[in-house]
Parts: sequence; structure tokens; C-alpha cells
Amino acid sequence: MNINDYLFIVPIILANLLGVMSPGPSFIFIAQRTLTTSRKHGLISALGLGTGAAIFAILSCLGLFVILEAAPFLYGALKVLGGLYLLFLAYRIWNSSKGDDSGESGLIDNGRDKDISISASYFLGLMTQLSNPKTAIVIGSIIMAFLPTETPPYTFIIITVLMFLSDWAWYSIVVVALSTKSAQKAYNRFKKSINRVASGLLAFMGAKLAFNL
Repeated sequence: MNINDYLFIVPIILANLLGVMSPGPSFIFIAQRTLTTSRKHGLISALGLGTGAAIFAILSCLGLFVILEAAPFLYGALKVLGGLYLLFLAYRIWNSSKGDDSGESGLIDNGRDKDISISASYFLGLMTQLSNPKTAIVIGSIIMAFLPTETPPYTFIIITVLMFLSDWAWYSIVVVALSTKSAQKAYNRFKKSINRVASGLLAFMGAKLAFNL
């Protein structure tokens, strides 16, 4: 096994990382999740986002990218479902902003960390990632653009693992940055406005995705 045979994977991961770092529904979700719960739950949600990226990578390697491009109806249906999920998430965040300004405010039970399960944080991260079929198209496009005609052994496994790690690492950095005392203090001061802005952005993205605006 020659490491030079795997150098084509480097631009795949770099291109994916640039896409991950650009603001979108996942970034808004992980930021709001961290600010309204805790670092622990933010990191668990980051694992869910990373898992979603890995699933898209696996499906792209299996040919989902080709299927979605060849079947516009299927792609359209996935966009509608994903958009509706983002709208639902936006509603949950907006609803949480109705609480008073003296306590914690979050997606679940007013953000009381002790009442939020680890599995719920993971599932929300996973579903937020999977709700955007455009991510599948982007990942599929990146993989197909740099994938050689003949691939060395374990290529798809390596790509999947690195896709997971790149997404998880970036969102974990975001979580750590936003869970500092200064960030939490700023959030507690403006949390109602922050939640409503986050809700509005997610609603806009969800409507744009679902109704092709």
C-alpha cells in the first residue's frame, strides 16, 4: 500500500471542510444548541452532524449522487421533507424564546440541561444534517470530482471516516468557542433576540429548501 495512491483524498476532505465551515442550517443549529444547553450536549450534537456527513458519504459512494441527479422527483421530495424539518426546528426555537429572560431557554423543556437526554441531542444533530439533501449533492459532487477511475483498497472507508472527522471536528470547535463564559454571558443578555434570529434564519432556509424559493 503506497500512501501516494491516496493523495487524491486530500482535496476531497479540504473541499468538504470548506463547505462545512460556510454558514448554513447545521451551523445555526449547533450554535443555538450549545448556547441553550451546555458544552456536553453541543458536542453530542456535533457527533450527530458528523454521523450525518458520514452517511451522505457512504450513500454517495454507493451511487445516491447519480440517482438524485437522474431522478429530479426524488430529489424534490427529499428537499420538501428536509425543508419541513427545518421549519419545525425553527418553530421549536422560536417557541423557546417566549420564556422570560431570567432563566435558561432552549429547545427542550426551556433548556434545562438535566432534562435533556444525550440521545435527543445526538438525534437532533443527525436529523439536522440529513434534512438538507443539498449536502448530499455537494458531498457527492466533491467525491466524484476527485475520485480516480481506479481506487486503491479501502478508499471509501477512509473517505467516510475522514468526512465524519472533518464535520465533527469543525462543529466541536464551534461548540467549545460558544460554550466559554464570555459567550454564555453575552447569550444570557440577548438570548431572546438570538433565539428569534436563529429561528428566522432556519425558517428562511427551510422555506427556501421546501418550496424552492
